[in-house]
Amino acid sequence: MNDRIISSNLVLARRLAREWSQADLAKRAGISRAAVSAIEGQRLSPSVATALALAAVLECSVEELFNRGMTPVSSAPDWAWLPRAATCRYWEANVNSRWRLYPVEAGSLNSTPHDGVWSGGVLRESTPAAAETTLVMACCDPAAGLLAGEYARASGFRMLVFPRGGRTALDLLRQRLVHVAGLHYSTDEQPERNAETARAGLGCDGRLFRLARWETGLALAADDRSRSAEGVARRPLRWAARESGSAARECLDELLGSRRFTGREVNGHAAVAEAVRAGWAEAGVCVRYSADEAGLNFLPMRTEALDLCIPAAFQHDPRIQALVGLLRSRACRRLISELPGYDAQETGEISTL
Repeated sequence: MNDRIISSNLVLARRLAREWSQADLAKRAGISRAAVSAIEGQRLSPSVATALALAAVLECSVEELFNRGMTPVSSAPDWAWLPRAATCRYWEANVNSRWRLYPVEAGSLNSTPHDGVWSGGVLRESTPAAAETTLVMACCDPAAGLLAGEYARASGFRMLVFPRGGRTALDLLRQRLVHVAGLHYSTDEQPERNAETARAGLGCDGRLFRLARWETGLALAADDRSRSAEGVARRPLRWAARESGSAARECLDELLGSRRFTGREVNGHAAVAEAVRAGWAEAGVCVRYSADEAGLNFLPMRTEALDLCIPAAFQHDPRIQALVGLLRSRACRRLISELPGYDAQETGEISTL
């Protein structure tokens, strides 16, 4: 290895001087091997907790270890968004070199144990911090938990998925509160809408990575054998509707036209399907996957393209590179193609904003 590279990276130099592998250092510091690799490669800035742990096992100060231009992220964590209660569990993630806390939610998508508990203004760590090896995604894909599982197995990183509609997800990405935002406004009739929406909402260069094409339509009770979405729309029904600004809500508004819907707003495709299954709603717009999972009747209305939007500033982040590698893998395409209503023929394709 080039002596100049080693001498300019004190984490690497001190590890090699002790004849430790990256796995050895990771175990002693209580972090992942992937985090050690990213820090040594100067692709990620460590959190203060990680910097202190590394300095302790390498028997030096934080200032000595990171005096070559890599500075730990801010020691005071910021909430990505405020928790709903005074006591809550949280996850940690480093996004755009900022250490942030994320209130635990969406248990069906995130099987990852929490990192700690916030109570009365005090942080209590439950597990070693994994902020540098966590990818944060805002996306309403109901099967994103399966993608997160494949991502963890393939890369050693973890993925947190927060179910948000397209424009809300894009706004979080613009604020650098997440790494990735999912959009599915593009249809066969309007194939460029994802790119147009991303350009308007992101405000910077970026790329779209195709995750899948999927079927969107009406979820109806299992014994409702209606054959026409237009016929259903003319009936006085209780609807489960997605929030304004989401692609599913746009689809419902187009179907109803000037008619107002009676019902309630819910968060996510799975929530639409569950509302119909439970009986408090009689119909709702969601993807086929959610309707099938709930055992409902499904009337297809249109095919949409689901893209993952990533700012150009994040494209060299090893967590992003791992995600892109996964999307291009045969295993990922096979997994997606086996989901009801999903088409993986374009999975992994890239377009530039």
